[in-house]
Amino acid sequence: MTTLHWADSRLEIHRLVVGPYENNVFVLRCRETGESVLIDAANEHEKLLELCQRLDVRRVLETHGHHDHIGAVAKMREAGYEVAVASQDAPMLKDVGYDLFIDDAEVIEVGRLRLHAIHNPGHTAGSISFLIEGAPVLFSGDTLFPGGPGNTGFGGDFATIIDSLDNKLFILPAHTVVMPGHGVDTTIGNERPHLAEWVERGW
Repeated sequence: MTTLHWADSRLEIHRLVVGPYENNVFVLRCRETGESVLIDAANEHEKLLELCQRLDVRRVLETHGHHDHIGAVAKMREAGYEVAVASQDAPMLKDVGYDLFIDDAEVIEVGRLRLHAIHNPGHTAGSISFLIEGAPVLFSGDTLFPGGPGNTGFGGDFATIIDSLDNKLFILPAHTVVMPGHGVDTTIGNERPHLAEWVERGW
């Protein structure tokens, strides 16, 4: 099964689509050291554990705490993987557990790679995106999709997610590839011109 989704000379990004909500699970791998990190242990833990063993995953990072993104967390922790989440969303993981908090602007080392955490609330209070230093790739969780922001009807806030997009994500270069929690990739340049339309329609 080929899982390679994107690569350059320094890194590989692997993607699996799992579960009834077709969640994207990404693994970022440093080519120099072989070390990896998994983003969103969503579902189908057997597949994820196999991928983790193959790619030398060291920890799990959660973009947010919604149930469809944390379905495999308990099994991942049982297998010895540390799970990190923003403190604001930690209560959503009370049944599955977590190990570490992710802070805004934290830099997470993955082998020789550096991943920058961007707190962008709105979809949930603790939603986090991850930007790869030196590569034009953003893992946006459910904050930004092709065609608009993530749903704010499940404990989120629309004005807050618009503010996060405007001031946290749309300041990134236009060529930045956005890899969302569900569906296909897009770019900052494709989405940024439509912000006013989204505000007007209200979702």
